Amino acid sequence: MKRIGVMLSGSGVYDGSEIHEAVLALLAIERGGAEAVCMAPDMQQMHVINHFTGQVEAGQARAVLAESARIARGKVVDAATVSVEDIDALVIPGGYGAAKNLCDFAVKGADCTVHPEVRRLVRALVDRGKPVAGICIAPAVLAKALDGYAPQLTIGNDADTAAALEAMGARHVACPVDDIVVDEKNRLVTTPAYMLAENIAEAAAGIEKAVKQLLAMC
Repeated sequence: MKRIGVMLSGSGVYDGSEIHEAVLALLAIERGGAEAVCMAPDMQQMHVINHFTGQVEAGQARAVLAESARIARGKVVDAATVSVEDIDALVIPGGYGAAKNLCDFAVKGADCTVHPEVRRLVRALVDRGKPVAGICIAPAVLAKALDGYAPQLTIGNDADTAAALEAMGARHVACPVDDIVVDEKNRLVTTPAYMLAENIAEAAAGIEKAVKQLLAMC
């Protein structure tokens, strides 16, 4: 059975993994006959957002690994313990956690840095020819982690975000919500999801297609 890593970044769209995207990816992996291996960096979130008010909760702190366990139903491992030999592919759901915790793109844009364990694993997989998928804003993580690889990616059609990805050396391709962009050379699959989706059904269409393609590339 194929083992597909799912790199989580917390729990909740504004400061962690986008829950719909993460669950849709997990469902597609299961339906595709593969096993999901949930993982997350062992670190503190950039900050905590009250998802009801949308405001930063001053003085609050949450751990990315512990929050990710909420989505994974407790079955999650520290990304630092995962090697390229442990998984056949990797999926990174979106949500602001991808741009705040897995990297700091939300703050620094093209000048961002990627969490070292995330960067290590992404580059090791690509170097080994194992496929990686990025959902929603997660292609920003891939663009920076794969500097020097000229990855072909999509975040949908937002001009400013696309320009930032290209400033990091990526090649951006505009893409509708229900489709994917495949980089055959680097073996990457990306889809816009909630960068464009107006509801969960629209997000599901692209995510299911992305995971199906990812599994076919394993």
